[in-house]
Amino acid sequence: MDSKPLLWVGSSREDLRGLEPDVRLALGTDLRRVQSGLQPRDWKPMASVGAGVLEIRVRVAGAYRLLYVAKFAEGIYVLHVFQKKSQKTSGLDLEIARTRLAAVRRTRKE
Repeated sequence: MDSKPLLWVGSSREDLRGLEPDVRLALGTDLRRVQSGLQPRDWKPMASVGAGVLEIRVRVAGAYRLLYVAKFAEGIYVLHVFQKKSQKTSGLDLEIARTRLAAVRRTRKE
C-alpha cells in the first residue's frame, strides 16, 4: 500500500520541528502509521474542530497533541501541533485548528 503524503497547514511543520526529539519521534511514528492506513496508538476524534478531524495524543515529558484530517484522497492535512498545558484543550488551539481546516476546505474548492 502506498503511503498518503503529509500536507502541512500553517506553521504545523515548524511547530513539530520545535519540539523535543523524543516527542517528535513519538508523533512521527503515529503519523507514519496514519500514512500507512493504520490508526495512531492513542487518538480521539475532534468533532469540536470539524468532521473527520482526529487528535494524536502523546505523553512524553508532558502532553502533546497533533490534529489532522485524513479523509481527503490527496493526503493527510496536519492542522496543528502543540503542547497541552491543562486538562482541557485551550480555545486558542481549537480555533487555530478550525481556521486551518477552513483554509484547507477553501483551497480544495478552488
